[in-house]
Amino acid sequence: MQQKIIILDFGSQTTQLIGRRVRELDTFCEILPYNKYPVGNDDDVIGVILSGSPYSVHDPEAFKVDLSQFVGRIPVLGICYGAQFISHTLGGRVEKADSREYGRANLQTVDASNPLFKGFDQHSQVWMSHGDTITAIPDGFEIIGSTKDVQNAAFYHAPGNCQLSIVNCQLEKGIWAVQFHPEVYHTLQGKQLLKNFVVDICGSRQEWSAASFVESTVATLRYQLGNDRVILGLSGGVDSSVAAVLLNKAIGSHLTCIFVDHGMLRKNEFQQVMDDYKVLGLNVIGVDASEKFFADLAGVTEPEQKRKIIGRDFVEVFNAEAKKITDAKWLAQGTIYPDRIESLNITGKVIKSHHNVGGLPKEMHLRLCEPLKWLFKDEVRRVGRQLQMPEHLITRHPFPGPGLAVRILGDITREKVRILQDADDIYIRGLREYVDTDGETLYNKVWQAGAILLSTVRSVGVMGDERTYENPVALRAVTSTDAMTADWAHLPYDFLAKVSNEIINKVRGVNRVCYDISSKPPATIEWE
Repeated sequence: MQQKIIILDFGSQTTQLIGRRVRELDTFCEILPYNKYPVGNDDDVIGVILSGSPYSVHDPEAFKVDLSQFVGRIPVLGICYGAQFISHTLGGRVEKADSREYGRANLQTVDASNPLFKGFDQHSQVWMSHGDTITAIPDGFEIIGSTKDVQNAAFYHAPGNCQLSIVNCQLEKGIWAVQFHPEVYHTLQGKQLLKNFVVDICGSRQEWSAASFVESTVATLRYQLGNDRVILGLSGGVDSSVAAVLLNKAIGSHLTCIFVDHGMLRKNEFQQVMDDYKVLGLNVIGVDASEKFFADLAGVTEPEQKRKIIGRDFVEVFNAEAKKITDAKWLAQGTIYPDRIESLNITGKVIKSHHNVGGLPKEMHLRLCEPLKWLFKDEVRRVGRQLQMPEHLITRHPFPGPGLAVRILGDITREKVRILQDADDIYIRGLREYVDTDGETLYNKVWQAGAILLSTVRSVGVMGDERTYENPVALRAVTSTDAMTADWAHLPYDFLAKVSNEIINKVRGVNRVCYDISSKPPATIEWE
């Protein structure tokens, strides 16, 4: 039986970070909505973590969970709102803080004898982000960590006799709660705290690894699919490529891949990707459907409408090709865990549509196979290396499903795509060729990069002795670990100067280059 940590999501922006940190401890975890704890089916659950939330525990619409489902039987860790909810529910007191407690703080006192703080420094930096604060902890709990401004920064209830109203028997497992966020980078010993909880307190055997995932997934796919024919939609990205190689390892010639060219891929990308897949031994059908996509996008400027049209057309083209494979019973996708979590956000707010999530066309009559649905992006790359895939495929930057259509502001034309392809090619090639002082290429040091054509904007320029009135191009490069948050990459000035000069000199239609220094949040990585 595979051990797992359940993370109950109360709507925090950093819930996925908790999941990633747990996975980094070679421990499987599952992020579930706050009200979806697997009652009666939790024999493999070794610990429960309650996430933060945008709500106050006093808000009428605040998310609530029945703690009696797991408190006492399984170790529990509450983070920020999770800690406040524990206190509020079990008889403590949570009140609005005089001022919002946000940013860096230092633990002034830490009970190093408590297993949660094993190996902690006495003045370790933590990250606070809350408007309420816990002014009194419930009976039976003890304070194990404080900061200058937050007395109840961390508290704990030991196993044993318990008077908590929600527990009708002895408390077999302890309860821990912290008002700071151990999952974020700015909590310097946050990884240590989570390791103490997951490994020492919950008893993880740390058996989750790329090798174990490949072994178990291949065996599961063989059992699940048997001799059935499977169709996989390829995009050229790392997720669908790894999914294809994994399926090929499991079922070989029973897999047929379809790669649709919507005309908005990077320069020469369609042929390059087809060549890569041939080397991998995959059975791939390439379809040039660019005429249809350009026709249907003509005059469309609204970003979400662009995404919807491209998603609809992709399904139509893919469906037409898939129907030719009359014995197919399964559709495989390279959907990864963050796609599923973000698309099914418990707040019900959609930031942007995901092109590979949301169900199948009913007329396809195919069952869905998602071999990577439990993996984060960095885990997908580790699986790719385990499968001995070419490194340039594994390290390929994320690229939006709608392609350059969401990197062109305004309507889409072939000429605009040509301009952006040429500018983007110079930029990405430059990132691959520039070796930084530490011997690493800039391409491998950033999470994602691309050029954006500001086709709704014109700027005056001078080339030779002539006045120009053409479009600017914005360059974007970010550093990240999971794309939920991202910072702009501090690229060297000499690199930016060289790339800017080359784009302006070589790309017809561009006379100005800018560099985007916005972080996520508040901006998103893509402009549309």
